[in-house]
Amino acid sequence: MVASQDPRAPVVLMLETLAVAVCYHAAGRLGLLRNLIVEGAVVSPIWPPTGVAVASLLFFGLRCWVGIALGALSVLMTLTSLRWSSLGVLAGSTAAPVCGYLLLRRVGFRSDLARLRDGLALVFLCALGAMLISSSVGAGLLVATSDLPGHDFWTVWLAWWVGDAMGVLIVTPLLLLVHRARPAMRWSRSVEAVVLAVVAGCSVPLATHGPLSLLFLVYPLLIWAALRFQLAGSMLCALFASVMATLAATDHVGSFDRLSSVGVMVKLQAFNGTMALTALLLSAVITEQRNTRRSVERACQELVEVLEHLTAGDTASNRAPRDEDGRQRDDDGRQRDDDG
Repeated sequence: MVASQDPRAPVVLMLETLAVAVCYHAAGRLGLLRNLIVEGAVVSPIWPPTGVAVASLLFFGLRCWVGIALGALSVLMTLTSLRWSSLGVLAGSTAAPVCGYLLLRRVGFRSDLARLRDGLALVFLCALGAMLISSSVGAGLLVATSDLPGHDFWTVWLAWWVGDAMGVLIVTPLLLLVHRARPAMRWSRSVEAVVLAVVAGCSVPLATHGPLSLLFLVYPLLIWAALRFQLAGSMLCALFASVMATLAATDHVGSFDRLSSVGVMVKLQAFNGTMALTALLLSAVITEQRNTRRSVERACQELVEVLEHLTAGDTASNRAPRDEDGRQRDDDGRQRDDDG
């Protein structure tokens, strides 16, 4: 007998597609609030839609690619009039996260990011690897349509690639954390989290907007957050620092004062990239070590329980009644050899 298809499946698929498209469009509008002009092309230092697309694929599977394409189309329509080249940009923006998702599945990626290999896969396969597709297609089409001089290809390509990669490195882990949210932490940890937030709220604006170049002050905060709060703390801290650095870069203040547009882009992307890598990989290493320690402690506890059970069994065996030949008797009167 052939099982009938669930009549609610098309409705669920349509709702999922619509939700992905809306979230992609909203993330695109958010990413366009602050941008850089690099060789006449508008680029976003962090492109959140790529992170939304990868997270959506991890949540719903390949069936949500239509929602990603619709969201990318809606963002393109807000930026420029649609031409034949827009179809190529649309295809690249859709294919990049899909390829990243397939690569993650290929290596057995786990969305809890509790292993170092998961963090490395997200960084090198999805963010740095798959996002080459969208940047290469997009920048290549700009040159092919004469909207971008050929000698500016690599500059725009680099800015496009890093912006897409940063969306995956920062936005995707945060969405995965929200999807796996746990109950509130203990009171002592809550107090420490508030202290960390206050320190970050005071030091990060100083490091990014101050007259001195103090961006390095962010890294001790990332280490503190990763050690005490693992991925949740480190990625939230990285997001805040990245937003503040982007604001300073687009306003050409603080550490980004008196730099050319290319210099601002390079410095900002280098800072955001190294910060995101530090937060993601360090928290993955710490989480994996803690999980390994808990597994070892659990195994030791089970071994202790087994030894206690065996010891209790030997004690009961030694206390069993013996006959005159020195052999023990069971409760039903049968004789058995003495083990001791």
